[in-house]
Amino acid sequence: MQPDKEPISHRRFVWIFIEAGLILTVSLVIQYYTSNYVTRSISAPVTDIILSNTRVYDVGGIFVYGALFLTLVAFVAGTIKINRAPFIIKSIAVFTFVRSVFVSLTHISPFPTRALISSPFFQRAWFNGIFTGNDLFFSGHTGVPFLLALIFWENKPLRFTFLGFSLVFALIVLLGHLHYSIDVLSAYFITYTIFHICKFLFPKSWQLFSQK
Repeated sequence: MQPDKEPISHRRFVWIFIEAGLILTVSLVIQYYTSNYVTRSISAPVTDIILSNTRVYDVGGIFVYGALFLTLVAFVAGTIKINRAPFIIKSIAVFTFVRSVFVSLTHISPFPTRALISSPFFQRAWFNGIFTGNDLFFSGHTGVPFLLALIFWENKPLRFTFLGFSLVFALIVLLGHLHYSIDVLSAYFITYTIFHICKFLFPKSWQLFSQK
């Protein structure tokens, strides 16, 4: 579906922005309850062709603070031109929702040997409730920056920046045994589909994003 080229009024933009915030809030609430459900329903770990043949590395700092740095870069990229923000927010919300569905269907335990994640952020109840470490399939650290790369594909510096984040995080979560290899590999295929679903669901927001 091609977005309507008709100009979007200021009032309509404000509504689109509020709508994006509401959708993101709902997706995070869903993820919160999904993460708690998976923690209660967790089963046994399985072998993995990569993790079973590599030692675990201490990547906790990069895992946490690298994600925070990615958030900062995405925030700046999305607010330098505020018209970009609604589509980015809605896309991340849909990503979160779709990932929650997948997580609720798979209850495999984390790999027995894995990096210890220790950070002040993990001491906060709301953070622990959303990110438990048991929500494995598929990798959000790999998928979110790849989604941003797809969104900013026409902007080469941002495209390669977010692709770099995605590849680094893919390596980090495998070295730290924080995700199974299938969690990482599948993230690229599922995220690509999510991006095109978002373009179909939110044509007005995509139109706004594409404005110069």
